[in-house]
Amino acid sequence: MSDKGTNAPQGPGMSYFSSLADHQRGLLITTLGVLVLTPDSLLVRLIGMEPFSLLVWRGVLQAVGVLIILRLFYGSRALDQIYAIGKWGILLATVFTGSTLLFILALAHTAVADVLVIVAVAPLVAALLSRSFLGEAVPGRTWLAIVFTLLGIGLLVFEDLGSGSLYGDLAALGCAVCIGISLTITRRQRAVSMVPAMALAGAMTAVIALPLAFWLEGGGIAAGGLQLGYILAMGLLVVPISFALITVGPRYLPAPEVGLLMLLETVLGPLWVWLALGEDPGPWALAGGAVVVATLAGHALAGARRAKTVSTEPARP
Repeated sequence: MSDKGTNAPQGPGMSYFSSLADHQRGLLITTLGVLVLTPDSLLVRLIGMEPFSLLVWRGVLQAVGVLIILRLFYGSRALDQIYAIGKWGILLATVFTGSTLLFILALAHTAVADVLVIVAVAPLVAALLSRSFLGEAVPGRTWLAIVFTLLGIGLLVFEDLGSGSLYGDLAALGCAVCIGISLTITRRQRAVSMVPAMALAGAMTAVIALPLAFWLEGGGIAAGGLQLGYILAMGLLVVPISFALITVGPRYLPAPEVGLLMLLETVLGPLWVWLALGEDPGPWALAGGAVVVATLAGHALAGARRAKTVSTEPARP
């Protein structure tokens, strides 16, 4: 999943991609990844399986899907890409697995609204970590965008806030921290593709979820018919493609900006559920979603203009 050093065909599309500035590449890749991820919530609802049982399927298929992507992009050199992630890739996979499990625990112990608001602080965590450990200054426009997106998420879930438990809220906070850490790790190791770490993360998730599925849910992981079709669509297409693209994002964009773009899934995901299942999100949710989308669009436009200005400035003697 890199534009460097692959045997992928260099057609007009790739030529256009190669001509883009890094910031524009990051916006394009990350936004595409988040858009691919948006049907995830709908598919989870349609599957209707217990959470840890679903995580077994999700983890196994995520690993398989990412390995297929690596094979398609790198051919016989796919194994070299896996070895290249090193200890940082293993750490990334571990942290990513932690975010997945904590998210499930949060949903099981507190209100969905509380979870969404707390997880929305992930860009703030990424900003603090990037400044502290990577030495990357966070632009004022990014801090402002973080504030407005938090306000938008607050409006989105306003009617259901405060109906959860402290245990679930802490799990959601842990998930946000893990997301911030994973984006920072990927940004730190941007010279190496961390996409293979998503295959390892899927395998780790399945291994941890399997005994929990048998212990807590009776081990009902069997699936068939339309349910299996939804599972395959989620596990082999939506999850691996979206996570692969989002993992590439920090190679070109600062971690806080990637975290901000990921909040689009919080807004657009419920819209799929509304369109497919008729669950009206309500006026507060629509207002909050509009604030988030407008903020992210404005932030992306300002960043693109800034990147264009910098690229066109004459070199100093």
